Amino acid sequence: MSIATTAKKTDREERFAAALERADLVAAELRATAAERDRAGRTPRAEVELLRSHDLLQVQEPVEYGGDGLSYAQAAQITRRIARGDTSIAHLIGYHYAQTRIAPLFGTPEQADALSRRNGEEKLFWGGVQNPRGGSDLVLTRDGDGFRLDGRRSFASGASLGDHLSVTASYEGELVFVSLPGGREGFRALGDWDNIGQRLTDSGGVEFDGARVERSEILGPDPLTGRTLTPYQTLVTPHWQLAFVNFYIGTAEGAFEEALDWTRLHAAPWETSGVDAATDDLYILQTVGELRSEIRAAALLADRAGDALQTALDTGPSLTEEQRAEAAIAIYEAKYLTTKVALAAASRLFEIQGARATTSAYGFDRHWRNLRTHTVHDPVAYKAREVGDWALNRRAPQFSLYR
Repeated sequence: MSIATTAKKTDREERFAAALERADLVAAELRATAAERDRAGRTPRAEVELLRSHDLLQVQEPVEYGGDGLSYAQAAQITRRIARGDTSIAHLIGYHYAQTRIAPLFGTPEQADALSRRNGEEKLFWGGVQNPRGGSDLVLTRDGDGFRLDGRRSFASGASLGDHLSVTASYEGELVFVSLPGGREGFRALGDWDNIGQRLTDSGGVEFDGARVERSEILGPDPLTGRTLTPYQTLVTPHWQLAFVNFYIGTAEGAFEEALDWTRLHAAPWETSGVDAATDDLYILQTVGELRSEIRAAALLADRAGDALQTALDTGPSLTEEQRAEAAIAIYEAKYLTTKVALAAASRLFEIQGARATTSAYGFDRHWRNLRTHTVHDPVAYKAREVGDWALNRRAPQFSLYR
């Protein structure tokens, strides 16, 4: 490795470390008000501005455009740090990081570069209208010298707040990716999100009614239809799945540390424990040890998943079907384990803290509610089946926006 290459790698590592420090500061600020904000359920405008003010939105863009030049795997680590403070805001930034990587996969080099430059210079926040399930399909049709977008989706995240929107639509029966500035005439966020968890994700239904779309806003070269997606392009779905993995395990890490802090300060030993402090209670110690070990193991698998996806991305357009499958399966293994471990941890933490920790004012239940709400959107049983099919039969997951 040349001196110049070594120096460049060191610079990026330093920028990554600095970004993680900024993420930790944001997470600490979010954690301090998380229960109160969860109860209020307001649109997270201030939280998005907090991310922007700490230069976390543009970390993946080149340094010369105002970013930090970080890889997607490194950005996923930032998502995990934010989740330690607030799962909803980690959801938003995790989706944002994934959505800003769609143009390099599907767009022309000119489109990808233009969007990257804007992201870096303007610190854009990206909302997404990409969940393919629910509502009528979003259909793109020709309209004079441009196109129009019509239809409705029952679930989107960050859409009303987005400076920019990443949208999946159908054009002549085929999937296309559309990249639009936020606030486009003909777009409406329905404001109908009223769920038990992830209350601060600006989620819910959206509608497009004759929204104008220019050709330059549809990613990719002409012709728009008739192309077969490459294995490299189908890495779009593992991007989102890796975001899920990291905000699940980040939530578990944050909830665990909150529980330990509360236990040290407030918990009481059980009357027959024979000890004076809850921190010496043998059963509490056993539970802490079990959860710590499980969370650490799941986090290591999440790291492995990030490395696998980054290796595939670094391979580029020459990526083979088998290499794509190996990367996807590494993420789905982590998805299975982080789902199970995080849900169990968010529930079992009350066994450490005791009954007083269930007081509504503390809001510790939000961790389980957030995890439960998101994890049922994409049933993890299907990820386990895909891992099993690959391990036993070497049948790779067939591409969709869920796998």
